[in-house]
Amino acid sequence: MKEFKTGQYRNIALIAHGDSGKTTLAEAQCFTSGITKRLGRIDAGNTISDYNPDEIERNISISTALLHFDWEGHRIHLLDTPGYADFIGEVVGAIHVVDGGVVLIHATSGIEVGTENVWELAAEQGIPRLIFVNKMDKEHADFYKVLTMAREHFGNAVVALQLPIGQAAGFKGVVDLVKMKAMLFESGGTMKETDIPADMQELVSEHRERLVEAAAESDDALLEAYFDQGDLSEEEIIRGLRQSTITRKVFPLLCGDAFENKGTRPLMDAIVAYLPSPEDMGVIKGLKPGTNSEETRQAADDQPLCALVFKTISEPHVGELSLFRVYSGTLKSGMDVRNTSKGGTERIGQIYAMVGKERKEVGIMHTGEMGAVVKLKNTDTGDTLSDQKAPIVLPPIAFPKPVIRVAIEPKTKGDEEKISSGLAKLHDEDPTFVTEVDSELKQTVISGLGELHLDVIVGRLKRKFGVDVELVKPRIAYRETIQANSQAQGKYKKQTGGRGQYGDTWVKVEPLPRGSGFEFVDAIVGGVIPNKFIPAVEKGIKEAMTDGVVAGYPLVDVKVTLYDGSFHSVDSSEMAFKIAGSMALKKAIMEAKPILLEPIYDIQVTVPEDFMGDVMGDLSSRRGKILGVDPKGSFQVVKAKVPLAELYRYSTTLRSLTQGRGLHARQFSHYEEVPREVSEKVIAESKED
Repeated sequence: MKEFKTGQYRNIALIAHGDSGKTTLAEAQCFTSGITKRLGRIDAGNTISDYNPDEIERNISISTALLHFDWEGHRIHLLDTPGYADFIGEVVGAIHVVDGGVVLIHATSGIEVGTENVWELAAEQGIPRLIFVNKMDKEHADFYKVLTMAREHFGNAVVALQLPIGQAAGFKGVVDLVKMKAMLFESGGTMKETDIPADMQELVSEHRERLVEAAAESDDALLEAYFDQGDLSEEEIIRGLRQSTITRKVFPLLCGDAFENKGTRPLMDAIVAYLPSPEDMGVIKGLKPGTNSEETRQAADDQPLCALVFKTISEPHVGELSLFRVYSGTLKSGMDVRNTSKGGTERIGQIYAMVGKERKEVGIMHTGEMGAVVKLKNTDTGDTLSDQKAPIVLPPIAFPKPVIRVAIEPKTKGDEEKISSGLAKLHDEDPTFVTEVDSELKQTVISGLGELHLDVIVGRLKRKFGVDVELVKPRIAYRETIQANSQAQGKYKKQTGGRGQYGDTWVKVEPLPRGSGFEFVDAIVGGVIPNKFIPAVEKGIKEAMTDGVVAGYPLVDVKVTLYDGSFHSVDSSEMAFKIAGSMALKKAIMEAKPILLEPIYDIQVTVPEDFMGDVMGDLSSRRGKILGVDPKGSFQVVKAKVPLAELYRYSTTLRSLTQGRGLHARQFSHYEEVPREVSEKVIAESKED
């Protein structure tokens, strides 16, 4: 493979709301650069990026795909990310390792919730961005409306690099505001340079002035030149815009139609001209393993190796591949490296340059490059690989937490082990998918970022591991507690010939503040119960608390005082006192006004303002308590506390209520008393089970 200098690499993520055309744009870029000879189509299932069976079946991107191509003396590594909220974890992983982003906006739909989300993710990582208004050929496409929306949402730093010549069916070219030339589209993605249409002169002049001002403000010398001359040269504009884009003071905006391969070439030129190379992103910062001491690296081949694994994928006939980015130094086949996130050494096997599922074996990856290595023994997504003599741990990827949970049951007995193994491997591929075997609820619970996310997981489980599972409603981890003080005797006496069993205890129970747990007090005086039996009493009480008294759920926030009892010099035993303690607790609890507690979750729902009333009404119907509403651009963030029992498949309901434009996040808050009518139903179901 041709080698490049670090300053000639561009590591870019395509990010956007769903159905904005990221995969089609990636296809057009690969075709225009010559790395592929045909334009694949999503409907035909033959695109480079969406090659997994579930992506082809659903006609959407589900996993991030790594591509590369060469353009104008530079190598561009491109991460094509999914747009649906269920797969936002893929976007998070991609944004973590790139130096720049291209945010696509649908020319008819404009700014959507997903657009806001990916913009914020990029902003949090300090990633410079270009904006590409896509699908300009679509009916009702409106470039100027989208430009206005972008400035309203993202600020006046959004500056047009181009203006469209025509829109919708009449979209036939763009005016380049840097070169001050019209570029008319021709077949195969090529363009013909011509003069600016006369009827656009005034509009072009207005946007050109704004562009030149943005370039001039990047540098005192440029600003002075602008004041002196009233304009800047093409070279000065490019230099100023590049500096302002890298420092995120300007977000250049372009337009085109990826499906028709219109505007792809100028976008690729802009990626090279304005988005940063690894050298431009400054010092790489991490920690010395096992300490809070900062370690740094320069983005250069002569530095010690420092690389991050940002994705794990499973390929038929190859096994698992780890996708990585080299931040400093070089990674070579056959070398030993240190996994500083987990400890231990890894031997680097075959290294591949990737174009979707196509792989080309290479012997080395340089600073700034992205590639794949055959799955390492003990390295997972988010782990750092470094030089053994100069270890460094890079910041881990902060993947989003699951927002939906479903229980699974095997359709065929005996598949439990295969299911467990399959789920573990699927988690390795996708850290936002979480599985747990809940011993308390006696269920295997899978969690993810949406119903579609879990449907895909279940499909992969069947396709890759040959096991079929059924999705069932997960049980709720209720708790039991008390509201009053009480006391009771637990006496166990058994005589069956020979030595008998005798244990006699008196306990007092008192409620504790929520979240206090369990407290046991030994208040025995005078030896009425010998010291050697008291641990057995406590053990019996704890075991009884585990199974609860009212509905079989664990008992919490209770203080139990053992204050009296009696024993038999021959028949008393640890077992007898353990049983007696359990009996005493159960009696006392039933007299202490027992109640059920349920888990309450903090919910944040981001929706367009038009749907806010429907969303709030739905949350209220789920016994939710609305805490407030905060504006977020043209969206509203509804904050509420809602019982977990009422959130089953909530993401699907929210999508239906908001035409797919609503998103939510959830986090456990606390336990709260279950209302009487709900409690009675839960207790009845528990007894039936």
